[in-house]
Order: sequence, then structure tokens, then C-alpha cells
Amino acid sequence: MKTPVVYIMANKKNGTLYVGVSSDIGKRIWEHKNEIYAGFTKKYGIKTLVYYELCDDMMQAIEREKQLKAGNRKKKIECIEKQNPYWNDLYDEVIMP
Repeated sequence: MKTPVVYIMANKKNGTLYVGVSSDIGKRIWEHKNEIYAGFTKKYGIKTLVYYELCDDMMQAIEREKQLKAGNRKKKIECIEKQNPYWNDLYDEVIMP
């Protein structure tokens, strides 16, 4: 999927959260899952895509990422549970054509 996307990943339900943005969500999540780069997600074992939001363009995606990061944990969890109440891994959704 080559569309600007803001996403949230977790290491477990109600666990550590990571907010990111990408124009190639399938590739980016694969990189997180396979620990391609050292960083926050690798350090905390964050490999589950629990939320994503498609955006019209990258500027909109970046603004939405900033909003999510500025919000408190409760607001992030509300976003996740509205779209994905069981905290399922949504990776297959973003890699399917």
C-alpha cells in the first residue's frame, strides 16, 4: 500500500505504544517486525500493528502523527479500541492488495 498512513504499534494489549508515519506501510511494518533498524520498537519488542489511518497526503499524515504523539496515552488507546477492540495485528490488512 503506497498511501500516506499514520499508525500505532504495540508490544501487547495495553503495552508500550509507538506512533509512526509512512508512505509504504507494508514495508515499514515489515521492518519493525523484523527489527531491521535499532531503535525504540526494537528495544521494546513492538511488533504488532494495532491502528492505522489513511491520509490524503504526507503533510496530513505528519500532522495527524503529531496530534497522536501530543495526546495522552488514554486518547491513543481510545483510537486503537474504536478501530480494533481486541488489539489484533492488522498487518495482513495493509499488505493485501
